[in-house]
Parts: sequence; C-alpha cells; structure tokens
Amino acid sequence: MKLGFFLDAEMTLRPSLLAPIAALAAALIAAPAVAAPKADPDKAVAKLVASPAFKAAAAKLDADYDRTIADVITLTEIPAPPFKEAARAKAYLEMLKAHGLTNVEMDAEGNVMGVRPGTVTKGKGPFVVLAAHLDTVFPEGTDVKVRREGTRLMAPGIGDDTRSLATLLAYMRALDAAKISTKSDILFVGNVGEEGPGDLRGTRFLFNKGPYKGRISAFFSMDGSDPYRIVDRGVGSKRYRVTFKGPGGHSYGAFGIVNPMAAMAKAVTDLYAVQTTKEPKTTYAASVTGGGTSVNSIPNSVFMEFDMRSESAAELAKLDQTLIGILDKAVEGENAARSTRAGKVSYEAKVIGERPAGTTDPKSDIVTLTAAAITALGFKPEHQDSSTDSNVPMSLGIPAVTIGSGGKAGRAHALDEWIDIEKGESVKGMQVGLAALLAVAGTN
Repeated sequence: MKLGFFLDAEMTLRPSLLAPIAALAAALIAAPAVAAPKADPDKAVAKLVASPAFKAAAAKLDADYDRTIADVITLTEIPAPPFKEAARAKAYLEMLKAHGLTNVEMDAEGNVMGVRPGTVTKGKGPFVVLAAHLDTVFPEGTDVKVRREGTRLMAPGIGDDTRSLATLLAYMRALDAAKISTKSDILFVGNVGEEGPGDLRGTRFLFNKGPYKGRISAFFSMDGSDPYRIVDRGVGSKRYRVTFKGPGGHSYGAFGIVNPMAAMAKAVTDLYAVQTTKEPKTTYAASVTGGGTSVNSIPNSVFMEFDMRSESAAELAKLDQTLIGILDKAVEGENAARSTRAGKVSYEAKVIGERPAGTTDPKSDIVTLTAAAITALGFKPEHQDSSTDSNVPMSLGIPAVTIGSGGKAGRAHALDEWIDIEKGESVKGMQVGLAALLAVAGTN
C-alpha cells in the first residue's frame, strides 16, 4: 500500500486527513480481539476419562474400595451433631495429614482442610475447592452405630454427608497412585455447619474470614450420592421465630382483653393468602408453634417459626418485607379489636436462619464440564436447585456446584438413612466427581 497520497511535499499530514485517521486508529484499538474457539467440554472430558492416567485413577478407586467403605463406617460412628462436630473434625484432620496434603489445618470455625498443590500455582492459589460437610442433622445422643443389610449400610448421617468425606480421601489416593498432577491447586475441605441450624457457618467463614478468603476460583460441594446431580441454583432462605406477647390473664375473668394468640393466628392466615412466584420458585411455611400458660389462661406469650425460601434473592427479600408487614398489621388489628386496659400486644421477630440465594451460570466451565463428566461416565445430567454449601460462593459470584459422591442412597435425615455400597455402580458413580474436579483444575 502506498502512503504518499496522505502527505504533502514537507512530509506532514494534511489537516483535513487528521480526523479520519484518528477515528480509524481509535476504532482499531477498540475492536475486540477475536477469541479462540472454546474447546467442546464433552470432547475434552471424554478424552480425559479415556486417558491412561484417569483409567489408572479409576482402577485405584476400585482396588481401594473396601478401604473407602471402612472410612465411611469409621467417620459415621463419630457423632457430629450441629455445633458439635469437633470429634469428627479432629479425626478427619488426621486422615488428611495421612494423605500427604500440605498446609493441613483446622480454621477458627472448625473447618479442616489441606492443599494438593498444582504445577502452575504451586500452592499459592487460586484454589479449586472440593468440600464435604462434617455435621449431621441428628442431635447429641443419637445412636450412630452402622448396621448392614445386604449391600446397604444404615446409620444416621451415613449418606448426608459422611460418604462424601470418605470419597474425598479416595480421590486423594487415586490421584497419587495414578501420578496425576493438576495445573490448579486443589483445596480439600471438611466443613462444619451445613445442616439447618448451622446455617452454612463453615463455608461462610471459608469465603469471608478464613485463610483462603479471596483465593478460591471454583467450588465443588459434594453432598449426597446421586452421580447425575448438578445443583447450580442455590435456594436462599430466611427463618424467623416470632414471639407475640400480651398482658395475659384469666380466660373468664379477663375476657375481652387483647390476646397474642389471636394476633398470631391472623398473621398465619394472612401469610397463607399471599401468592408467590412459581418462577423463580418462592415458598413459605408456618412450621413450629408453642407457648401459653394453661387451658384457662389468656396467654402472655406464644411463638411461631416461619420459613421462607426462593431461588431469587430479590423475591426472597420481597417476601420478607411482606411477612413483616403482615406481622405489623396483625398486632395493630388485635390492639384495635380488643381492650388494651391491661396492656397491648406486641411481637419480636428473631432471625434464626438466613441463607443467601444464588446461581452459577449454566454456561460456566464448572457447570458444562461437570455435565460432560456425568455424560462421559454414562449418566444423564440433571440440573437442580437446592440449599447447600454452594449457596455461599454462588451469592459471591464464585462458580460453584453441588454434586453427589456416587452410588445410591435414601432416607436422608431419618434414623434409618442408608447407602448402597454395591461396588460396580458405586465406583462408577465416584468417577464422576473425580473427572469433574480434574476437568476444572486442569491436568498436565
């Protein structure tokens, strides 16, 4: 291309051409670079699963299966009721140390963790996390002895989530046996506080206060067994214990004065007249109640517990404000309807649980690669919504999914909770999580 026609005899740019040239330069600078085509996740993971290294890891899962089941039994029989996971956490900490991880530690909240360094990040992060929760829903004193019926092991908490803790250990052994190195660092975590009253306190601490705060790039929660499950939508929740108070009095002698139970009943009735959205799914429940003095007394205090849930943070906040408005009107209505000569009715709403809502982009690497891993191992991916440890990173914009540990299970949260330990299907299911983890962490 000849440039001479842009120049005059003194080799200076003609003023009339400066503006067009400047505009062209700006456009070229602003033009986005053409992105390299993204690898097909199904092909990439299929290649990974077919590799000699992955097959060697899978063979180790198979050969080591009895040890994995022994770990399940050992951990299940260490009670881990809400807020009292310390004994199980200490045992799991020693197991992590025995598996050669670095920086094995217990944080201030009670989470235990260790690092398998990557070849690129070399233990400095960012980290791909694979976590399973230590706690169960069962109260202190529950019999957690494991019993066997055929290929089923039965005990409280054995599937939710003790089997996952043992599966994490099996992965560590399989990776070492197959001499698989990853590009990214992997942080293995046994966390506290996933179940109801724990309110995700373990993962909240991990992401907001712990030593790995701001250093986690992707998060897997392994919770339950279903190998085809991908939880990529986190159901948020807010829970209240609302106490209604009044002067109280004799049911006959004080008849006509305000009654906090009437206000509570009105609140429940009005809440159940509220129409919530079906998409995103938003729900509520009046779930637990109590109080009063005797059958012949106007109560001076009664309570009701309310549960609200939604896939949408905005819809959950909207429902929250609706409930508060209902409570206000119920109390105002009761004080207007009956005598307040002995005092008025009031209420106190105490938050007893709050979990953030969130989603992971279905087109994100962690979702597409996990789905590809499920497909590669012969299952059909099912995208689901639930309330799990993944809620926390999802709410922070960090890619996260919850997956199963493989195999079949049932009766979660019941005393006769069970897992099926038939070897073939269990080992096949275990490979899904390992393939997903390696696909996201990257292999060399």
